[in-house]
Amino acid sequence: MPNFDLKDRAAIIGAGHSPYGRRLMRSPIDLACDAIINALDDAALKREDLDGMIVSFGSPIGADGDSLAQVLGLNLRACNQTWAHGRFTASCIQWAAMIVNAGLANAVACLASVSFSGLRRPMMGGSGDREGAREAGGGHGEDPVYGMTSPGAGAALVARSYFERYHTNSRALAAVPVAFRKHASMNPAAIMREPFDIDDHQASRFVCEPLHLLDYCLINDGAACVIVTTAERARDGRKAPVYISGMQGLPGGREEFIWAYPGLGVAQQSVFEYSAELQPVYRMAGIAPKDVDALFTYDAFSILAWIALERWGFCKPGEAAAFTQAGRIELGGKLPMNTNGGLLSEAHIMGWNHQVEIVRQLRGECGPRQVKDAAIIQWANVYGDSLIYHR
Repeated sequence: MPNFDLKDRAAIIGAGHSPYGRRLMRSPIDLACDAIINALDDAALKREDLDGMIVSFGSPIGADGDSLAQVLGLNLRACNQTWAHGRFTASCIQWAAMIVNAGLANAVACLASVSFSGLRRPMMGGSGDREGAREAGGGHGEDPVYGMTSPGAGAALVARSYFERYHTNSRALAAVPVAFRKHASMNPAAIMREPFDIDDHQASRFVCEPLHLLDYCLINDGAACVIVTTAERARDGRKAPVYISGMQGLPGGREEFIWAYPGLGVAQQSVFEYSAELQPVYRMAGIAPKDVDALFTYDAFSILAWIALERWGFCKPGEAAAFTQAGRIELGGKLPMNTNGGLLSEAHIMGWNHQVEIVRQLRGECGPRQVKDAAIIQWANVYGDSLIYHR
């Protein structure tokens, strides 16, 4: 019988990725195949063991689920795909947990693949933007009439609002990309590994003021995959399972903006003082933010790390600037964040590379960037969706 109490009822048993690079000149399907094969090998599963798949797909840069199933010769009982957004990463894994516990599939590959190589027109923003052609203008607050023609413009608007409201600045924000680059310097898979300091950050050009070039994520090629099954099946795997103990879905409505928590007054939001009460994901997992050993979040722009910290109650509104100073979010600090280097320095795989890193951290496989005694790790998105994992 299906079990709808999902705490610790599903686990990740395999994680893998393709090479990451700026111009690999390989198709999204080719890269996705690498990631799936590596995840299957990690889980000691065969191709025929995979009977479910959920893909974060974004035309023209992503791998289509139907095509992947055909190319790999899969025989799937359950498949789905979403927009290519970091805000669907947790949703895909949550759906997989429900699918395996409902008996609709035994092993579900969750993945994304991106290839910007040779892309002649932008995916998001500007002329030819397919996603921005949606009726309401796209998912990042795009509004060309006001010059909002890219995701970065929306993030810059949030940063400006935050700086003015809480009396902080770009120099304080630099602590985020500086920390993540330090982590990337210990990660052989990372595209950008050369450390930089706050002065280097401040000297980098503005892309959309007040955000500098080093506040922006990478544009690259690559794919990442995790395989979800039931906790019962996972216990028989080759490696220790990584259990999913808490889940929280993606919210929506007038008070939500893709890069901001409610109350910041961006786009259609009202202006009020946000209060980070204990979120449902913590109640499901039976923990509090203080119990989290490492935090991973979608970091397409460095300001998102501050917003996520406050949204999830690691600090109060306006306190993230101080919270992220003096190595607090670095390895060895109180709350290490994005130890792979994140989208800012490892690769932009829409947050899927973060899920691979979480699995490896909880297995103790991260070498020099290993979080000591990591037992509970959270994926906590600026968007309001979350997963809590434990070993």
